[in-house]
Amino acid sequence: MDAPKVFLTAEWRALAMLNYEVDASLLRHFVPAGTELDCWQGKTLVSLVGFRFLKTRVLGIPIPFHRNFDEVNLRFYVRRAEATEVKRGVVFIREIVPRRTIAAVARAFYNERYLALPMSHRIQSNSAGIAVEYGWKSRTGWNRIKLKAMGQPALPGDGSQEQFITEHYWGYARGGKDRCIEYRVEHPQWKVWRASEAVFEGDAEELYGKELAAVLRQKPYSAFLAEGSEVSVYRGRMAPNRS
Repeated sequence: MDAPKVFLTAEWRALAMLNYEVDASLLRHFVPAGTELDCWQGKTLVSLVGFRFLKTRVLGIPIPFHRNFDEVNLRFYVRRAEATEVKRGVVFIREIVPRRTIAAVARAFYNERYLALPMSHRIQSNSAGIAVEYGWKSRTGWNRIKLKAMGQPALPGDGSQEQFITEHYWGYARGGKDRCIEYRVEHPQWKVWRASEAVFEGDAEELYGKELAAVLRQKPYSAFLAEGSEVSVYRGRMAPNRS
């Protein structure tokens, strides 16, 4: 069988990651068939992530007015065993972008839970540090991720939470009864800043439900900013059923 081909290339930049510890039972019904929750030091984590999507090409072609945009997603972490390999991946609970066409393509090709909403961003950096803000407007008003970090970024240490979160190189989504869609994401290791301040502001219940909204109202368990890089997202495939 031919290896999957690259579907999309882009740069992901200034990834603000707010991470929350959550009861695993809140995620069970989101876990695609054939995968299992991947925990860090016994903790089940969800991450609210905002970032810039830049220089986007689909099948090598730049799409006018759809190259540079923001994305905010709520995600958690899984793994899937295939033969002797353990693939560590991400499942998205909700992904928000500012354009309907982007959302429609992602839903069609990857069965991802994309939604198009008005969005904004602000990034300020100087020799002392960096501050980022990502906003999205739902029916209840504006929601915002705000993060500040000081100093210079560094590669995460082996076994660190930053390494765990940034180095999941597969995406998984439901693909029907007892199946899942699997796709590979390639990028180099990212340098990170540990946040000095990080907060989510808004009403998350409309987008994520009552229980996950309650989690996001808490102080993040951790927060950091990843520098980002060029990325390649491969075509999805229906993962083989292990049974």
